[in-house]
Amino acid sequence: MKTKNKVIIIDDHLLFSQSLKFLINSFEDFIVVNNFENGKDFIDSVVANKMNLDEIDIILLDVNMPILDGLKTMEWIKINHESSKVIALSVNDDEETIIKMMKNGAKGYLLKDTSPQIFEEALNTVSDKGFFFTELVSGLLINRLDNNKNIRLELKDKEIIFIKHACTEKTYKEIADEMCLSPKTIDGYRENLFSKLEIRTRIGLVLYAIKNKIVNIE
Repeated sequence: MKTKNKVIIIDDHLLFSQSLKFLINSFEDFIVVNNFENGKDFIDSVVANKMNLDEIDIILLDVNMPILDGLKTMEWIKINHESSKVIALSVNDDEETIIKMMKNGAKGYLLKDTSPQIFEEALNTVSDKGFFFTELVSGLLINRLDNNKNIRLELKDKEIIFIKHACTEKTYKEIADEMCLSPKTIDGYRENLFSKLEIRTRIGLVLYAIKNKIVNIE
């Protein structure tokens, strides 16, 4: 029997949280293993070793919560468990909030009125590829990228290969192994591209790749 991907939900709206749990548990490949009402309860559980984040495949994180909101919780996750795959949930499409969540490592951003089909697609895509962007979020972020960089630069073949790998869930060490290069060389590719493209994060690299059709997220 295939092992299901473990999901946790951090959301203070209990009715929504329970409904979302029921929906996710109806999906073939996913199961909700825990619910938390705010970021503090979640962090306390991790710090007290009541939950091992290495065993959690996806975290669904509400942006607007009392006590400790999604932005602060996302900052904590980035510092303490950067490899976690987090999908942000919100009732609004505020551009600044989306940008902040992505910069802090969120792998996707979904509005709470998203259809069940898109929701399942998001879970599968984040699980398999590492990132998921709806057309709305892609449009907002790529427009922001357009404001910073309007010219597509000439890239070397190995830089393009590196970018394609960076758009997956592979670690930089795994990318180095895949490309038969040293981790130090891969670090050099990353820093050179960050400088050349005037970006600061892997998310920015992914958005550049989407905008310039180096990768296709569909």
